[in-house]
Amino acid sequence: MRQLLLGGNRLSGEIPVALFNLTLLRELDLDSNELGGTLPSDMGEALPNLETLELGGNMIEGHVPASLGNASRLSTINMPVNNFTGHVPSSFGKLQKLYSLNLERNQLRANDDQSWEFLAALSNCSLLDMLSLYGNQLEGVLPDTVGNLSAGIQSLLLGTNNLSGMVPLSIGNLKNLTKFSLAYNGFTGTVEGWITNMKKLQGLNLHGNNFNGSIPFSIGNLTQLSVLYMDNNKFDGVIPSSLGNLRQLSDLDLSYNNLQGNIPKEILASGSMTNCILSYNNLEGVLPPEVGSLQQLTELQLSSNKLTGAIPKTLAQCKQLETIKMDQNFFTEDIPISLGDLQSLTTLNLSHNKLSGAIPTALGDLKILTQLDLSYNHLEGEIPTKGVFKNTTAISLNGNKELCGGVTDLQMPLCPIVSHKKGVPYYMVRVLVPVVGLALLVLLIYFAVFRNLSGRPHSSLPSFHSQFPKVSYKDLLQATSNFSESNLVGRGSCSFVYRGQLLPVNAEVAVKVFELEMQGADISFMSECEALRSTRHRNILPILSVCSTIDYKGNPFKAIVYEFMPNGDLKTWLHPASDLEDPHYLGIIQRVNVAINIADALDYLHHDCERHIIHCDLKPSNILLDADMVAHLGDFSISRVCVQTSSQSSAGNYSSPVNSASVNGTIGYIAPEYAGGSHVSTSGDVYSYGVLLLEMLTGKSPTDPMFNNGLNIIYYVENNLPDNIFRVVDAYLQEESEALAPAYTEEQNAVYQCFLSLLKVAVSCALQDPSERISMREVSKKLNGVKMSLPFE
Repeated sequence: MRQLLLGGNRLSGEIPVALFNLTLLRELDLDSNELGGTLPSDMGEALPNLETLELGGNMIEGHVPASLGNASRLSTINMPVNNFTGHVPSSFGKLQKLYSLNLERNQLRANDDQSWEFLAALSNCSLLDMLSLYGNQLEGVLPDTVGNLSAGIQSLLLGTNNLSGMVPLSIGNLKNLTKFSLAYNGFTGTVEGWITNMKKLQGLNLHGNNFNGSIPFSIGNLTQLSVLYMDNNKFDGVIPSSLGNLRQLSDLDLSYNNLQGNIPKEILASGSMTNCILSYNNLEGVLPPEVGSLQQLTELQLSSNKLTGAIPKTLAQCKQLETIKMDQNFFTEDIPISLGDLQSLTTLNLSHNKLSGAIPTALGDLKILTQLDLSYNHLEGEIPTKGVFKNTTAISLNGNKELCGGVTDLQMPLCPIVSHKKGVPYYMVRVLVPVVGLALLVLLIYFAVFRNLSGRPHSSLPSFHSQFPKVSYKDLLQATSNFSESNLVGRGSCSFVYRGQLLPVNAEVAVKVFELEMQGADISFMSECEALRSTRHRNILPILSVCSTIDYKGNPFKAIVYEFMPNGDLKTWLHPASDLEDPHYLGIIQRVNVAINIADALDYLHHDCERHIIHCDLKPSNILLDADMVAHLGDFSISRVCVQTSSQSSAGNYSSPVNSASVNGTIGYIAPEYAGGSHVSTSGDVYSYGVLLLEMLTGKSPTDPMFNNGLNIIYYVENNLPDNIFRVVDAYLQEESEALAPAYTEEQNAVYQCFLSLLKVAVSCALQDPSERISMREVSKKLNGVKMSLPFE
């Protein structure tokens, strides 16, 4: 037998030992099956005439046999997507006919000089054309010997490993490379010293590293480039106009860098580009009208820059456009009516700009437009009612105060019917209403201040149930040893929290004392009382009593008494102090339980509470753990009571009439729509919960120094889903899961699926568009399902 070709079937089990007796076999193809087991260590001697070996897409484990280096006729070794461990054999350097070596997406390691020896050995393979080690566990600095690989090598793929440091300049010796990837590593430094030598490059992927410096002007000399990914790095300076020389460029992604200056019109003059992504930089100036030259363009992303001026009408010449994202810029003037000619358009996001005028009715004629976001502009007039405008879940028009009409479910005000007779009264009303309103507001402030001054110590409290015991200032003073600093366990923006033993209830308590001289402290006290007076849930911090009186000096005094939580807050468990000799961590089961506890609490507040409540400040320090490690949600000092509209009720979404500008919250956890002045809503809590869940799974705070230049904890996780989740999961959780479920078992796969499911839930909570986020009821259901799937308790 010379050939055995069984690829692309459903074969399972181990490869039969008898197969390795076929000493004359030249081609063995078992690719894309479900084969497991290991390969015999003497495989190279057993099959000495082998020329082609195709074993990719199986579940084979163990080491790659070093004896394959003795099968001197081997030209192709393709074994990607398996579970191989250990090192790449340096014996492969003896294969003089080796043309293709593909070991990507395994678990091969290289972390010292000995394990990197294979790279130097491969320099002896003068015919080597393709080397892929993408998706393994190569670590540290890439050896300088990489530059000694075959001068004729055309494809070198080293992405998704743990490589770091600077790229060796010797790599510039590989002048015949056409495909080169270093994506998803930790490389640093500039690219100028080596990139310009690779003049035959067709695809270059540097995504997800820490490269810095400017993009070299000389990159325009790589005239055969068709794919250029340099996103998610730290490049700065301007986009070189020389990119206009790349006439074959079809995919350009420079997003998530620190690029500045204008978008060169030269790079928009090439008609071959299909994807242009320049989001999350500091680009400024106008979008050149030359963008209309990109006749093949299907995706244009310019989000989160500083672009100004009008949206070019020439954009409508790009008839193939499917996605336009130009949100979070400073575009002005009207939305071009000609955008209604883009019949292939499915997504249009122009939110958070300064666009004015009416919404073009032609957008309603786009039959496959399914996502439209025009929120937070200065649009006015009647909302169209055709096409995408019929689906209220597919459009977002918030923050445009002068819009009216539209379909009933939008709950927008009716458009005024302005006639010659009624025009004057209408404008009279628009003038008089604010004037009268201002006068009433002044009167209200006057009476409120007057009442506060005349009876401040006796401010009313929400009516609490009779089971709450009354406590005096004296009781709290004794309980906390005169509010001793030794009993101080926490501090908020306008309060101190003390630990104490309260005699009237004979219990250990936490006493939250409000600093009433601080602005907003009195409001915070009332908000927390209002929120908690009617809540009853096992995962909400139990309130024991409140105290509103005067102290011994005659000053007003306000405090809330809670049940004490002996295990502190979640923050101290996720981020223990560095000086602790024996820091404690939460295991996977504990973290899942905490996540479910808080999801249940928010589900109750959002959907089942007597008056629906928005927490507004969800973060680890506001989650307390009792003696049994059950989590309780606390600190309702900036919470809001919800109101609902009929359209919101059906979707389970509620909002507060209070504008988000009056809500402080905590940086890193605040929903992005609040930055634009949106009313606080339950979907804002969902976003904060998503960030919290990501923090619990990654062990990284959303304000970690690594999250800068447009990269945040959400994009950090999204960029590694679904194939590289163990690059982001907390190392402690990985160690625990490996100890509880040995590698390459069904249990280990269940743990992987658990992490993947949890990360997906978190990301679906933290979506940028509030209307796309799932509800806390859905979150609670999904998390309980994940817990049931865990292979251990």
